[in-house]
Formats: sequence, structure tokens, C-alpha cells
Amino acid sequence: MRNPDQDFCYMCRAKATSKEHVPPKCIFPEGKDMDGGDYRKHLVTVPSCEKHNSQKSKDDEFLMVSLAGIFGNNSIGYMHKFGKVDRAIRRSSKRLLDKVFIKKKHYLFEADNNKFYEVIWGTPDQGRLEKCFEHISYGIHYHHFGTRFSGKMKILLGYLHHEDQNPKNFISFIKDRASIDLDGVPKNGENQDVFYYQFTEPDQFGFYLVKLVFYGGIEAYVSYLPDDRDMPVHLGMELIKQGIPTVLTLGDKTYDFNKS
Repeated sequence: MRNPDQDFCYMCRAKATSKEHVPPKCIFPEGKDMDGGDYRKHLVTVPSCEKHNSQKSKDDEFLMVSLAGIFGNNSIGYMHKFGKVDRAIRRSSKRLLDKVFIKKKHYLFEADNNKFYEVIWGTPDQGRLEKCFEHISYGIHYHHFGTRFSGKMKILLGYLHHEDQNPKNFISFIKDRASIDLDGVPKNGENQDVFYYQFTEPDQFGFYLVKLVFYGGIEAYVSYLPDDRDMPVHLGMELIKQGIPTVLTLGDKTYDFNKS
């Protein structure tokens, strides 16, 4: 049976005019940078309008530079960083780095054999990153379920470092909760060294979650609540928002918030 949604954009009700890669194609290394390895096989595409495809090419490049080369990535991410990503940075006369980081510092890291590598530590443009992940989340939902998502979406970038204890503990709580819910769930994606995703089943409130993993070490979590379900009230979360000391438990683990 024909899916009526395929004539329209994966993010809006505009007429589809092209196909959009999700995640963006530039995230996947080219063979010339990987000794001929093919990391662009069977990439996911979804129907898209002009606004949500070609007009966001700068955001795609921004995301590529933001993700490749992060500490904790696998070798594919690092090789991509020293190939396509560095070429993009040089073409922009390093202006791309100014867009990726709101604030940044450069350090030299000494490796074996007296080799030095430049390391950047800084504050990323989180708002723009979340916009990029929002597009991916809509696209992966469309690809996986065959329908456009309509409802409330919340994005958590699990790989960002936070100085404040509340965000740190909340990220830990979500990661641990997701690991329980995703236990035994297959990983989806043909190029899993670059990207894979997993969906949880909906809970009693209608919430479900997708875990997105890039280069083996970058994790993002996205929750979905469809339009036909009401936002539940969670007492613990309400107490946290009001600044009241609160402890959440998950199995034998505890997570403290608003500690004085």
C-alpha cells in the first residue's frame, strides 16, 4: 500500500521536492579518506521540501565539524576529522570553528614519538546543535515508522560536559534509564561505526525515546510525546525545577538534585 506521507516533507506539510539524508551525508566519511572503506552504503533518505534540505547545508557542515574528532570517538571519527573535516575548516579560513564554539581555547596535546596535536576545549553552540539533532530526530522517526512525527520532542545531548551538578546527574539518570529500556533492542543502521539508533517502546504515558550514537562515542537522546497524549506530571521533576533538594532512584542507584 502506498504511504500518503511520502509525497510530503518529513518535517512539515510542504510538498516534497527531493530526498534528504538523515543523518546528513557529510557525517559519513568518503572512501578516499578511509583507505577505500565504504561508509556511505545504504544511507537513510526521507522526502523533503527545499527548506528542510538544501537550505540547511550550512547546518550539516556545522554538525560534521562539531562531532568529528571529539575525545571518546572511535578511529573512524578521528580519521574523518583529519580528512574531510579539516579540509572544510581550511576552506573557511577556520571561520567554521568560530561558528562551532561560542568560546574556545586551544591546547597542544603531546602524543607518542614527540608528536603534538591541537586540542580545542570550549563552549559549543548548543542551540544550533539541538536544531541539527531535531532534524535528524524527525527524519529517523519518519524512516523507522513510516510516518511524520507530530507532538512534543525533547533533545538531550549526552556527550556535552557540564560544570553544574544538576545537568550532570540528569544526563546520568537518562543514560541509565535508556540502557535498561534498550537492553536487547537491535541497533539500526548499515554503517554502525559511524551512526546507529535504537527506539524504546512507548511507556504508560505514551513517551518513547530514541538513542542516537555517532562514531561509537557520541550519544544523544530524544524523547517523543505524540499530540494525542497529555504531558504527565512527574512530582520529582517538578521539585527539581523549583530548586527543592530531590533524590531520584533507579534500581540501586540514586541521583541527587539541588544539593545545598
